[in-house]
Amino acid sequence: MASHRRPKQPSRARVTVLTTAAAAAVVMSSQAANAAPSEKPSKDEVKAKVDKLYEQAEQATEKYNGAKEKQEKLQKEISTIQDNVARGQQELNELRDELGSMASSQYRSGGIDPSVQLFLSADPDDYLDKASTLDQLSAQQVDALKEIQEKQRELAQQRSEASEKLQDLSATRTELGKKKKEVQGKLSAAQKLLNSLTAAEKAQLAQEETRATRASERQALDVKVPAGSGRAAAAFAAAQSKIGTPYVYGATGPSSFDCSGLTSWAYAQAGVGIPRTSEAQTGAGTKIYSMSQLKVGDLVFFFNDLHHVGLYAGNGQVLHAPRTGTVVRYESMNTIGGPFMFGVRV
Repeated sequence: MASHRRPKQPSRARVTVLTTAAAAAVVMSSQAANAAPSEKPSKDEVKAKVDKLYEQAEQATEKYNGAKEKQEKLQKEISTIQDNVARGQQELNELRDELGSMASSQYRSGGIDPSVQLFLSADPDDYLDKASTLDQLSAQQVDALKEIQEKQRELAQQRSEASEKLQDLSATRTELGKKKKEVQGKLSAAQKLLNSLTAAEKAQLAQEETRATRASERQALDVKVPAGSGRAAAAFAAAQSKIGTPYVYGATGPSSFDCSGLTSWAYAQAGVGIPRTSEAQTGAGTKIYSMSQLKVGDLVFFFNDLHHVGLYAGNGQVLHAPRTGTVVRYESMNTIGGPFMFGVRV
């Protein structure tokens, strides 16, 4: 006889779990479908992200330049101190040789006087501090020993100074390495984004850069440096001669530049030495806060942290080395990407 038992119905709890899971699956599927078109950023979005990374790389570049400049300065100072120490040690040895000769002379003439034994001591300070010993010495001998004392103290001080500077140099080298790694990381991230573009999109970006460069070259013919503007004019003319030269972080010319590398190189061609970094260059002259007061060749600074600098070109234009992927060119001060802070008349 066939069984007419009704099939067992799923429990209410099980139905709820299955329904929830199914609903979640539908929602996730819907979200994935909706997100799929926006997974790949547009060309303009990529460019905006790349520009931001380049700005951050330039910030790190100026810190890198500062650490590199400090390293070079410390190396020169340490080298000078070490040369002085070597020279001082030679002078000390000669002084001791002279006193040794005096002792030998006394020995040949009948023995060394107790006071002359002082000359051969490795620690003249110990003897000079004893008044009874000084009473036995001639004025000439006292002067000779005091000269040795002074030379020893001088050498000890110089060696201590060199040791401190070597520690500072080690810390600076560590900082330099970190900043270099930071710059390279930003540039690598930017390149990775650019590599995500299609060939057509890359071509469009390249065309935009080419148009900007050509516009800059055309403007170069229109910019006239006022007569009699002296070294600023000479610096500006030097920078003009480098239009089209590529931006490379840490570069100071003549075949490539970063922003402060261009300005420091340009003024060097005019016979004026200014600091290496953009932040330090803010102290190279008189600050000018009104754009209407700027003259061709003035340094102009951008962004709140002053990490970008160029040369004022007149008519609201700046001649500068913008960023990685570009060349030295003219550009409107309104399109730099950061606010104009002030100018400096060197």
